[in-house]
Amino acid sequence: MKFLELVKTRQSVRKYLDKPVEREKIEGCLEAARLAPSASNSQPWNFIVIDDPKLKEAVARKTFDRVISFNRFSLQAPVLIILISERSGFLNKVAEAIKDKQFSLIDIGIAAEHFCLQATEEGLGTCILGWFNEKGVKKLLNISPSKRVELIITVGYPESTIIRPKKRKPMNQIRSYNSYRL
Repeated sequence: MKFLELVKTRQSVRKYLDKPVEREKIEGCLEAARLAPSASNSQPWNFIVIDDPKLKEAVARKTFDRVISFNRFSLQAPVLIILISERSGFLNKVAEAIKDKQFSLIDIGIAAEHFCLQATEEGLGTCILGWFNEKGVKKLLNISPSKRVELIITVGYPESTIIRPKKRKPMNQIRSYNSYRL
């Protein structure tokens, strides 16, 4: 698939078939994420693949509660990918302090999107979640309190293959050349 077609096809999926995802496909997605660029080649990520049904359900239940229920669909996804940020090296910490930017979060976002684009290429659907009970996820997965769980990605075969139209601002509202335009 040509790259722009892949980007147009990738969408957040919130309804999944009750069909297991082959580990080979997950490994391909992880390889795409592993190859993502990062500041100073720091590779500040670690991935936990959750495909055991009971554990997956327990982790999925940490993405919503009685009040905030919009991530309830995560129960349907056969696989969850947990993205953990790893500590930056000394050089990156200095650069982040000087520039007041957390480069590791940018890097994790790039890796997550590489994962999702490869999943799309494999015929899988994904949705990146930032809203979840981090302490609860850490406890379930024995993740050190010093680590951060940054994202959870739901993965599975989409219930529908219909690609929804993307609602995006027109190019002339987001692009300017040579200076900022309000």
